[in-house]
Amino acid sequence: MTSTALETATAAQPLTGRIAVVTGASSGIGAATARALSARGARVALLARRADRLDGLVAELGDRALAVPTDVADPDAIGRAAARIADELGRVDLVVNNAGVMLAAPFEDRRTDDWHRMIDINVTGAIRVADAFLADLIATAAEGRPADLIDISSVAAHGTFPSFAVYCATKAALTHFSRNLRAELAPRRVRVTNIEPGLVATELQGHVDHPDVNAVIDDWRDTLTWLSDADLGDLIAHVAGLPWHVNLPHIVAMPTEQV
Repeated sequence: MTSTALETATAAQPLTGRIAVVTGASSGIGAATARALSARGARVALLARRADRLDGLVAELGDRALAVPTDVADPDAIGRAAARIADELGRVDLVVNNAGVMLAAPFEDRRTDDWHRMIDINVTGAIRVADAFLADLIATAAEGRPADLIDISSVAAHGTFPSFAVYCATKAALTHFSRNLRAELAPRRVRVTNIEPGLVATELQGHVDHPDVNAVIDDWRDTLTWLSDADLGDLIAHVAGLPWHVNLPHIVAMPTEQV
């Protein structure tokens, strides 16, 4: 291969040699992110509860992907997943904390099970995933190579959305966690990025089972051009592909028409 051809191949696959973990990888932003990272040369561990979906994605991506069925709300499962990834792929240098659930839970309805589920996955699960791979990220950065923790929050972290008080609170917690963790890890050269998407067409809206809220979502679908999961996957891959000394700490990704 000539030097020009090598440069072209390197530019096309800027993540070659990197080992990534993507949570919530069975659909939506997670699956799209896995595709984007793999297309750019990374090997990707796919974490989610639905093993059949993960197997299908592995069949699509080939030997660059590893299915690791995992419930991020289960701390023991996260530990087992980290151990398996270390054995089969090696040291992780890119973590995309994407697993999340959005449930309409009007506070007066007292849907306490829904509250706990959102907190366990969106906040506690994300923190545990970061903890499970933190040593890998620090070790990678110490060698002068890119090391990334990318948290997928939401514009709900700052907005006001009736019937979503607990969901918004979980995303606000994740955003603030990311901001403060970056302050701790920046001196260690670990990049932390918090991405807050607006409306993205994924299965997430299918979790909503409140008639009034469903009507609002349907209206948004009819009047706005939403982001696609592939839009977010490409954005995440771009962030990870930047030179190690460039960190985008906070990104808001909105449909042009959404205000």
